Amino acid sequence: MTLEQLFVSLSDIPSRHRLAEPIHQRSILLDGALQPWNGANQPVLSPIWTRNHEGLLGPTEIGSYPKGSSEATEAALTAAVRAYANGSGEWPTMTVAERIACMERFTRQMLARRNEIVSLIMWEVGKTFPDSEKEFDRTIVYIAATIDALKDLDNSSSRFVVAEGTIGQIRRTPLGVVLCMGPYNYPLNETFATLIPALIMGNTILLKPPRFGVLLFQPLLEAFSNSFPKGVVNTVYGNGADVVPALLGSGKVNVLTLIGSSKVADHLKKLHPKVNRLRAILGLDAKNAAIVMPDADLELAVRECLLGALSFNGQRCTALKALLVHSAIVDQFTHRLGEEIAKLKVGMPWDAGVTITPLAEPGKAAYLAECIRDAEAKGARVVNPGGGSVCQSLFYPALVCPVSAGMKLYREEQFGPVIPVIPFDRIEVALDYVAAAENGQQVSIFSANPELIGRLVDPLVNQVCRVNINCQCQRGPDVFPFTGRKDSAEGTLSVSDALRSFSIRSMIATKQTDANKQLLGTIVKEHRSNFINTGFIL
Repeated sequence: MTLEQLFVSLSDIPSRHRLAEPIHQRSILLDGALQPWNGANQPVLSPIWTRNHEGLLGPTEIGSYPKGSSEATEAALTAAVRAYANGSGEWPTMTVAERIACMERFTRQMLARRNEIVSLIMWEVGKTFPDSEKEFDRTIVYIAATIDALKDLDNSSSRFVVAEGTIGQIRRTPLGVVLCMGPYNYPLNETFATLIPALIMGNTILLKPPRFGVLLFQPLLEAFSNSFPKGVVNTVYGNGADVVPALLGSGKVNVLTLIGSSKVADHLKKLHPKVNRLRAILGLDAKNAAIVMPDADLELAVRECLLGALSFNGQRCTALKALLVHSAIVDQFTHRLGEEIAKLKVGMPWDAGVTITPLAEPGKAAYLAECIRDAEAKGARVVNPGGGSVCQSLFYPALVCPVSAGMKLYREEQFGPVIPVIPFDRIEVALDYVAAAENGQQVSIFSANPELIGRLVDPLVNQVCRVNINCQCQRGPDVFPFTGRKDSAEGTLSVSDALRSFSIRSMIATKQTDANKQLLGTIVKEHRSNFINTGFIL
């Protein structure tokens, strides 16, 4: 079957996976309410092309959403600033227990919309249906884990510390207004990985949905409105180049959280008039490498590299985007990897057992094809049958070898189903490749030699933030720190680290006198302060 034949008509899609009707969002979340939107709208075209009654292929329009305006953006910012009220607003001064109760109420309402959101993840970004379900469910688990981590964090602060005649109580407090922008590859999970900790720590939120994956937030707008005080969560729409400069240029945004390009992040941070007042929590570029040594378990290495390079079409920041394979086994390795690629099922996201699905980003297939042409012109070749075949948004995985310096695939982050293989003879060559990279997120090493692994780990942990031994690069489990060196990240995300990233330690202090001890005791006993308390959250 050709790639073109994999696209079907709407009537051929299983009924449970069809969208009942296009979703035309005509409201925005602003200042605690769903405000009607009467301005221009942006059509949403799914990466899943379909056939019309004449059998012709075309993009599938699945709805539309507000295009945004400068007036709406300013209103959202005003609402967030007013809700924070220089730290005196209802949300930032609320007890941690009360904020947790709001988050639990939101989670219950979010769970009630699971089917709609899962379907929209699949249709908007082309993710397989099972993986769309996993993204939703993992997000729910992440919220619950964040709540538990905050309980632990707050309980550990529910006591007074006495040192050198001074009584103190130290807690974490919010930073202010947070501009939250997530990525399209994990539009729900990665967006919420920053939004949820920022929100539960008492900050107010400007949510700008990913450029692909906007509609999936529509079922959540009412839940946000019902669960949090007025103005705490506000949505912002529009082209990022038009919207974001005004927000940051106002100087009223305290935290920028972005998962995207380092070049974009560099540009955005410079727009803020008070750079030292802007905290940035960023997940940026990555060109994660695998280093495969001659003594590696070949089948294990092939299996893990296949998953690492091609899960969700390679559209993951943690994907393996360069395979450095020792020359002694490179032919055997690429042969086996090519055989395993041939077993992968290509198709539509609802097809059982499918792995390769339509690419979310328009123009991505053309970019990947250009990368392959560039590599071929400089001496590489596609070594797997059919590699690099294209039909509209479908791109068949390409295994390219030998890739070398000067080719686009050597350094550029392809973010798609193209696997560059870089042969090497000396381990120093592989280490130098990682050391010279602009990015420093993760690396995988494959070897059975404990002495060699130990020798590799010691320099690599000083170049990247996670070294994976005999397994692919990945983000989880969410309790592990997720960050990067160089141009790969700023700040650390994990269930507990994220709470710290979106807050700062504040304290009260007083001299250890009888009068002051009595004063603090009265404040605690009569619940005069939400900050000064010794309560324990179960």
